[in-house]
Amino acid sequence: MYDVLDSQSVLEVLRPVQDPELRKSLVELNMIRNVKIDAGKVSFTLVLTTPACPLREFIVEDCEKAVKKLPGVAEVSVEVTAETPQQKSLPERSGITGVKNILAVSSGKGGVGKSTVAVNVAVALAQTGAKVGLLDADIYGPNDPTMLGLADAQIVVRSTEKGEVLEPAFNHGVKLVSMGFLIDRDQPVIWRGPMLNGVIRQFLYQVEWGELDYLIVDMPPGTGDAQLTLTQAVPMSGAVIVTTPQTVALLDSRKGLRMFQQMNVPVLGIVENMSYFIPPDMPDKQYDIFGSGGGSKTAAELEVPLLGCIPLEISARVGGDSGVPIVVADPDSASAKALKAIAFNIAGKVSVAALT
Repeated sequence: MYDVLDSQSVLEVLRPVQDPELRKSLVELNMIRNVKIDAGKVSFTLVLTTPACPLREFIVEDCEKAVKKLPGVAEVSVEVTAETPQQKSLPERSGITGVKNILAVSSGKGGVGKSTVAVNVAVALAQTGAKVGLLDADIYGPNDPTMLGLADAQIVVRSTEKGEVLEPAFNHGVKLVSMGFLIDRDQPVIWRGPMLNGVIRQFLYQVEWGELDYLIVDMPPGTGDAQLTLTQAVPMSGAVIVTTPQTVALLDSRKGLRMFQQMNVPVLGIVENMSYFIPPDMPDKQYDIFGSGGGSKTAAELEVPLLGCIPLEISARVGGDSGVPIVVADPDSASAKALKAIAFNIAGKVSVAALT
């Protein structure tokens, strides 16, 4: 079919190969670049839409198989990089310079492990090579510094021509800003809405975030001032709702989910945390302490995806308390694998939304 081995024939034979999530041709999406041919060796760059692509190896394999069908091909070399797409802008909301996607991790009620999910998803994305920031918007209960191993970090405030700028702390590949850096450990934050509104906007616009693929915002529980401030201030790529399987948590999660929908923020899906308990001395057993199936049932009823289910493991709690997230401390554990899969799902949905 192709008599001449050249860059055009390589592109043509790759045209049927699709991105599995976008379901469009890699060539049409401009994901195949820098095609070179040297004495039977074909090399090109595959540009993925996220460093956290879980199907990376399968896409590379499909590309190699397609090119090897061409006559005269002795070797195929694929360099893989990623360019995370920019979220769609909204005229009434100001984006953050250098930040491509802003994601909220929220919950209807406290105690469901929202911060555990936010921190581990942020670290899991950073492990893939993505540039990630974490904004701890839980002003009244800022726990992310402890969970990210930055409880003793000192945030730097610099004076610039545009005013004071905060430099985020950094650990495990993630930039972090939190109220926990600005107050004493035992100091309560006793603020009304306008003050909370001001500090969240400061964390959004007066922090030197630099270039980020993802800025994850760890929201306080509920549907109050913090959620309203965030959704009205910046364009958001989506929200993730964290719940446990029990009925009372699911009832509140539904309210949180509907709030984001009413504010025209895409809901990427539901994460069911503490789905079941795995005893450390009996890893083959599991117990449904908080019930079972609640997350999948709610996701189906509300017509949103179930992003994943995370088991309850002692090591996950230990990792949060010690400042070494479970995806770092025990990457082969059931909860770490679940969290990584959830991070990949989130990244994939963000890319699909940006490119469709």
